[in-house]
Amino acid sequence: MGTIDQEYLQASIEQFLSEANCLKTYAHCIAVGDYAYKLAEQFMADPHKAQIAGYLHDISAVYPDDQRVEIANKMGIALYKEEIVLPMIIHQRMSKEIAISQFNINDSEILSAIECHTTLKGNYSILDLVVFIADKIKWDQDGEPPYITGLMAALDHSLESAAYYYIDYLLHHGIQVTHPWLNEAYVKLKQQLEPA
Repeated sequence: MGTIDQEYLQASIEQFLSEANCLKTYAHCIAVGDYAYKLAEQFMADPHKAQIAGYLHDISAVYPDDQRVEIANKMGIALYKEEIVLPMIIHQRMSKEIAISQFNINDSEILSAIECHTTLKGNYSILDLVVFIADKIKWDQDGEPPYITGLMAALDHSLESAAYYYIDYLLHHGIQVTHPWLNEAYVKLKQQLEPA
C-alpha cells in the first residue's frame, strides 16, 4: 500500500462530511480511527490501516437512510433482504464504495474492514475485528454504550471474545434484523472460542 497522508485524509474527510452537514459523524469517524490505531498496535504490524479504515467507516453518512437502497443500487451493490428492511446497515458497504471512488483507497484489507464494521462477517481478519470493536467502543450515540463494561472485560481476553460478547448482546437485546454476515461471524466466533 502506498503511504497515505493522515492529515490530508482527515482534512478531506472533514470537508466531505461538513458539506453534507455531518460534522458529528466526522468526530465519530476520527474517534474510531484513533482508537482503532491504539487497539491495532497490540495486534497488528501496521496500525495505520486500522486508523484509515476507522476514519472512513461511516463516510456514507452523507446519504440518509431513505436514500440508501436507491444509492446502493446505483453503486452496483447487490442487497440482502435484511438491508432493504433496515437500510441503515447498508451504510457499511456504501462507505467502502465511497472510500474507493472519492478517497482512492485500494487496499483490500482496509476496504474489508470498512465494509463489515457494523456486522462483521464470517471470514473476518484481525483488521476487521479491530475496526468492528473500535466502532462499538467509540459509538456514535450520547452517553456510555449499555454493553461497554462487558465488552471491555471480554477485550481483556481477546478481540474475538469482545466481538462475540457484542454480537451475543445484540442478539439478546431486540436486534431489528439479523444480517447474514453478523450470523456467520457469530457462528465462527463461537466455534473459535469454544474449548477444544
